[in-house]
Amino acid sequence: MSSQNQISIEIPQEVIDKVMQYLQDCKTELAPYVQGLTVEERQTLFKLGNKTVATVQKTKSYVDTNPEFIPSYMDKIEFLKDEKVVTQLSPVVNLANQIASDADDTLMLAGSEALESALLYYGQVREANSKGVPTAKPIYEDLSERFKRGTYTKKPA
Repeated sequence: MSSQNQISIEIPQEVIDKVMQYLQDCKTELAPYVQGLTVEERQTLFKLGNKTVATVQKTKSYVDTNPEFIPSYMDKIEFLKDEKVVTQLSPVVNLANQIASDADDTLMLAGSEALESALLYYGQVREANSKGVPTAKPIYEDLSERFKRGTYTKKPA
């Protein structure tokens, strides 16, 4: 365990409240236009990445300038609508992913440091309990529930 403190911040509750309201507003605004997928549905779809988004956008420009190559079985209007959504949502998803990644990294770092300190405290309480300090006993009993190991039975070969 490292004892180096890598993060020392306090986020004002007003900031958290404001961000939560903004995120809820974003969710509400997009709700009529976004669609969830099951795991199975996600697995069957073509996946978009940087190259494929660019391919879709470049194809759109060719569809506009050279419509004679549009197959009769391709729905041009639906393609254009889909391409527009890709172009519109890509920066939204990128920004949301950046925010989520940064928030998750900060949560992981702060959580790791908080758990490290909690383990140090628990170790001290455990030691005090083993030495018979009466005020340590209820704390130890409460916290020790978090550290109980399940019974492990070795399966025969």
